[in-house]
Amino acid sequence: MNTALITLFGITITPWKLVGYIGMLLFTGRWLVQMIATRRHGKPVIPRAFWLMSLAGSAALLSYFIWGKNDSVGILSNLFPATVSLYNLAHDIRHRRNERRTD
Repeated sequence: MNTALITLFGITITPWKLVGYIGMLLFTGRWLVQMIATRRHGKPVIPRAFWLMSLAGSAALLSYFIWGKNDSVGILSNLFPATVSLYNLAHDIRHRRNERRTD
């Protein structure tokens, strides 16, 4: 997985770097999803897709930092957001399930 796929502008792209880039795009793109949801509702809203993208991005970044880079700083800096995203996703699922029961 550390074999060079391509070199662009002096940057060597490996399969692990692709995993890291995908994780970074997911983790960053969630803010675009949140902004669109807020714009549609006319008030600050955090949609479920935000938490799903957070988890997927954190998982990809964690795998990159664990197996691709072996970087403890990257691991620790992505481990906490992953647990917070999982916690908030569980609360979102539970809240929506309770809303459906009361309707």
